[in-house]
Amino acid sequence: MRYSDYKFDVPGEKLIRVIVDTDAKNEADDQFAIVQALLSPRFENQGFIAAHFGNRNCCDSMLRSYRELEKIFDLMGFDKTDMLYKGAETALADRTSPNESEGSELIIREALKEDERPLYVLFLGAITDLASAYLKQPRIAGRLTAIWIGGGAYPNGGQEFNLGNDINAANVVFQSPIELWQVPKNVYEMMNVSLAELELKVRPCGAIGEYLCDQLNAHAHEEGPRKSSFRSGETWVLGDNPAVGLLLGEQRFRFDWVPAPLISADMTYVHTGLNRPVRVYNSIDSRVILEDMFAKLKLFASKH
Repeated sequence: MRYSDYKFDVPGEKLIRVIVDTDAKNEADDQFAIVQALLSPRFENQGFIAAHFGNRNCCDSMLRSYRELEKIFDLMGFDKTDMLYKGAETALADRTSPNESEGSELIIREALKEDERPLYVLFLGAITDLASAYLKQPRIAGRLTAIWIGGGAYPNGGQEFNLGNDINAANVVFQSPIELWQVPKNVYEMMNVSLAELELKVRPCGAIGEYLCDQLNAHAHEEGPRKSSFRSGETWVLGDNPAVGLLLGEQRFRFDWVPAPLISADMTYVHTGLNRPVRVYNSIDSRVILEDMFAKLKLFASKH
């Protein structure tokens, strides 16, 4: 699926295959990244995988993510046929046993396909489905690039939500030869935006714009965000959008190559120096990513 209703054209050589793996109903930011991915004409979207987000608050988190994907597609008027897939329902039990799912099968199928367009798989939550795909079919390494929003700041690491939802999976991927771009917590939190700006630039953009703002506002009034010491009530972090934005412009002077660490149970990094390097972003140009999303939403709303 590729949305390309723009006056500008993307050269054929620049088109890429994209899979988005998202814990879409965990919080309120995934939805913005999903919409930006759907509206980016460089992307030949191959599918969206619903990811689990642990069992702290519910026992059906993956299904909640799946239903949220359905809602977004319906609000935008996009055909859901062969586009939505269910990921693993839970985290890996260990580092050797994959969790079977439609999502991991999609990753394997696309990675092994003979196609000149490179494959990127974006992970906006736990990285369970990539680890499962690799454990089942190691040949996918070298045939895709994974971009993960997750993990603590380097060099020490520490508590981080997406990593905490499947530490085993992160260790599987970090110890594999899969090409990985990591956007850790201290970097994705640079995606700060005011709610007033979202009301001005996103809310007027049709049904999907209204929904994006309304669901964020509703989430901001839940107990967790209300009691959070770092939530002001006037801003939000759209921390998943860098996964999309880095494929629109990879910001090549904002990352370091770091040998992938071993991740401890407390989510700290152990730097053994034994694993292949991963691309770790140390900063992000949030404005170019946000303004791209605002522009695409406005253009989409003007035509639909």
